[in-house]
Amino acid sequence: MYKHILLATDGSPAARRAEDAGIELAARLDARLHVLRVLEPEPAVSLVADVIQGEVPALRALLRADEHLAKVRTAAASAGVACETEHVFDNRPYAAIAGAAGKHRCDLIVMGAHAGGGLGELLQGDATRKVILNCDVSVLVCR
Repeated sequence: MYKHILLATDGSPAARRAEDAGIELAARLDARLHVLRVLEPEPAVSLVADVIQGEVPALRALLRADEHLAKVRTAAASAGVACETEHVFDNRPYAAIAGAAGKHRCDLIVMGAHAGGGLGELLQGDATRKVILNCDVSVLVCR
């Protein structure tokens, strides 16, 4: 059925549930897993100002993303699932997810959905909706 699954994650509780579901599904289907974390790019002016002040929040965010992807990779390996990970910078997570699905020839996207509770969750739920509307790959949404 599905042989190459794209797992989109942002480290949130909903995304962690999707990670568990994606890993389990990949194990059951003997599918490969490609895990994607989309990071919001730092505006160049802010980045330069941060570096001048001796702070680099973007670097900390990148390190946290790498740590999180390593944990997902370890969980996938424990389940016997072949897994690749990557992070990309994009202001439009839905476009990055849809693009990665095409680039890596994935036949299913697994991602979390956020229900109620603030602007951040509304925007993330909006990203899920936009992936569904802008991608020709099947999407499994985990609540």
